[in-house]
Amino acid sequence: MENQIEHTDDWGLWLVPTPIGNLADITLRALDVLRSADLILAEDTRTSGKLLKHYDISSPMRSYHMHNEHKAVSTITLELSQGKKIALISDAGSPGISDPGFLLVRSCLEQRIPVHALPGATALIPALTLSGLPSERFVFEGFLPQKKGRQTRLTALAEETRTLVFYESPHRIVKTLTQLADVLGKERKASASRELTKKFEETVRGSLASLKEHFTEHPPKGEFVLIVEGA
Repeated sequence: MENQIEHTDDWGLWLVPTPIGNLADITLRALDVLRSADLILAEDTRTSGKLLKHYDISSPMRSYHMHNEHKAVSTITLELSQGKKIALISDAGSPGISDPGFLLVRSCLEQRIPVHALPGATALIPALTLSGLPSERFVFEGFLPQKKGRQTRLTALAEETRTLVFYESPHRIVKTLTQLADVLGKERKASASRELTKKFEETVRGSLASLKEHFTEHPPKGEFVLIVEGA
């Protein structure tokens, strides 16, 4: 008779949000999960290593990012099926939101492996509430396609009445604001938040045209959350 694998009550995949800037923005439960995990899957082990060191967490880490996630899924699910407790974190925020996670979660669910998702830090909600734009109904678009499909996506959003939420890098923010102004209208209200929770946090509000002008004159730094008024 084959030996049966014993599973603890908290085995499975744990999705653990990490701070988007300020290291204090992590829950006590998240710290408990990271300390007790058999393995932590990290988007960048160097970045996550700073967080773990800050909280004196010694759980082993392994890289899990967009370039290796397809190949890594089968190995990880095998380890999970053996009763391990594995935590998935991204560089910042909630894993699976514009970061790797979806493929692994889907594979776990297909194999009846428990998946646990903790609440916690994310950039889109603070930026949305800071914008001053309607927040009761909104559409999260994440990062726009960099090339193929970008114009099609923008055109499809032109008549969207709900508030629009985008993520963008400092290198493309002016280009994106220019394209949004061209497609949605220069006077469409918007806000751009960067460096959220950090020392130089900033939210700039105005029309798409005025935001474009501002960041053309003041070269931006830090990742952005862009909030745009609906049609």
